[in-house]
Amino acid sequence: MRYETIRFGAFVLAALALAGCSKDAPQQAGPQAVEVGVVTVAAGKIVMTSELPGRTSPYLVAEVRPQVGGIILKRLFKEGGDVKRDEVLYQIDPATYQAAYNSAAAALAKAEANQTSAQSRAERYGDLVKINAVSKQDYDDAFAASKQAVADVESAKAAVENARINLDYTKVTAPISGRISKSDFTPGALVTASQATALTRIQQLDPIYVDVTQSSVEWLRLKREIENGVLKTDSKNQAKVKLKLEDGRMYPHEGKLEFSDVTVDQATGMITLRAVFPNPKHDLLPGMYVRAVLEEGVNEQAITIPQAAVTRDQKGAPLVMVVTADNKIDRRNIVVDRDVGNSWLVTSGIKVGEKLVIEGMQRLASPNVTVKPVPAGQMTEQAAPAKTDAAKK
Repeated sequence: MRYETIRFGAFVLAALALAGCSKDAPQQAGPQAVEVGVVTVAAGKIVMTSELPGRTSPYLVAEVRPQVGGIILKRLFKEGGDVKRDEVLYQIDPATYQAAYNSAAAALAKAEANQTSAQSRAERYGDLVKINAVSKQDYDDAFAASKQAVADVESAKAAVENARINLDYTKVTAPISGRISKSDFTPGALVTASQATALTRIQQLDPIYVDVTQSSVEWLRLKREIENGVLKTDSKNQAKVKLKLEDGRMYPHEGKLEFSDVTVDQATGMITLRAVFPNPKHDLLPGMYVRAVLEEGVNEQAITIPQAAVTRDQKGAPLVMVVTADNKIDRRNIVVDRDVGNSWLVTSGIKVGEKLVIEGMQRLASPNVTVKPVPAGQMTEQAAPAKTDAAKK
């Protein structure tokens, strides 16, 4: 009896102790919402550009060759310098050509003298034949001799002009203005008319061409978007072009698109585009590698999202996490057109006004997790990703 009383008392004390503990213990809370940083999808106006590799090429090129033969007496230009059109570059020995010119001039003087005599005779015979003082045949012969004298004068004039031209050709002049290269011939060298080897080469560098290539697929897309009104160009339907130099700097002068090739390279499927740029300081030299930034037009309602908001699924397709109206996560595939700075240009998959997760993605392992969206950059320290030791330093 005593044992049962003790046992019952212990049971009552244990029950009271449990009751006290349960009263003091806090109530268990349900699952808390995961805080994520979001951005709201918006549409805006952006300039559509394409960055294409290219090479510079001279605006004009001329290979200088002699048009008469002879010994070069002088070279009258500085190699690597700038020359003007019609500036004398070489002097070929003019002695034989001067003699030929003098001989042609003398022959012209003789022909002109004969012409005067023949015309006077023909005029006199014309008067005499009217009174039958000379025969008709004599008059015809005098008249023909006069005409022959006129022809001889014209022939002599042509010979003089030809001799003068050859004499002038002994001074080899620049056919265009530009920068001249090294000379392949020195004074004392024998040259011939229209020889295969050029004496030197001149390139006009201001303005200068930039030749770039664009795929036929991109070219067709560009034309289609212009026709549909998605992209807008200027009144002349021309695109502006900027240059990025090899060291990453932007070229200070803006160019314009001149033309596109009329054929597609069958081997590469590329179309050649040519732009022209001012080059007053000759900063651009032929053969330089550049990247042309082609302004294709303007997209008035472009949807761009930060690249940090885009991940990839198992197939490599772009994927974003959209916060629904009930604060759930909708994993959604999108279609991107191109990168615009540090953003992606999206063509389908999301709408204006939707919220995209950009921070805290690593905390969304569960597919049915409830989230608490806050503007990107305003997550609490507890919710924000922990910094690594390297980042803290």
